[in-house]
Amino acid sequence: MPLAMNAPIIALSIILILASLVLTLAILIHKSRGGGMSDLFGGGMSTAFGGSSIAERNLDRITVVVGIVWLACIVALLLLWKGVS
Repeated sequence: MPLAMNAPIIALSIILILASLVLTLAILIHKSRGGGMSDLFGGGMSTAFGGSSIAERNLDRITVVVGIVWLACIVALLLLWKGVS
């Protein structure tokens, strides 16, 4: 594989790993709406911090943006790997 094709694949792979971690954390931080995974990590704490609807909306936006970045990295890696073989 040429070095020119290797660099974008490595860069996208690193971005994908970081986006995966951020997306996982953002999903787990969301306010509990009925016994989801966020209850495992301090369900009582969400009531103390859940009063701000602006914070929840911002978290929703961050989650959507990171999800789009994650999906774009997956598609870009697929196209790069398809072009390599």
